[in-house]
Amino acid sequence: MHSKKARNLRKNMTEFEQKLWQYLRDRRFCNAKFRRQVPMQNYIADFICYEKRIVIELDGSGHLEQKQYENDRKRDDFFIQQGYTVLRFYNNELSNNFEGVMDTIYKAVNCSPSPLIPLPQGAKEKNPN
Repeated sequence: MHSKKARNLRKNMTEFEQKLWQYLRDRRFCNAKFRRQVPMQNYIADFICYEKRIVIELDGSGHLEQKQYENDRKRDDFFIQQGYTVLRFYNNELSNNFEGVMDTIYKAVNCSPSPLIPLPQGAKEKNPN
């Protein structure tokens, strides 16, 4: 049941999910393998990196409602119990502070320095993409 829903979510990504996916897909992001809309027991992770044990959730304003907020906390607790770090962002954060969102993800992936922040003159990046 969840795999069918996950397939549908992959086919019908929001514009915000599409924007983030352009950076996370194909090991473009610190050579980390991210997957999208991955079912895990009763939940579906928006984006997951098994190797780095990171789940990224990207939410719309509906997630601010009390019932959805409580459901999100349960989801986060589940992933944390499975050993994952959960990063939760709202669509408006992605729109208004894209570099900040990406920097937070870089820190979680433990990839430094962030390619969104220019390197000092003459410095070379350790992990080229």
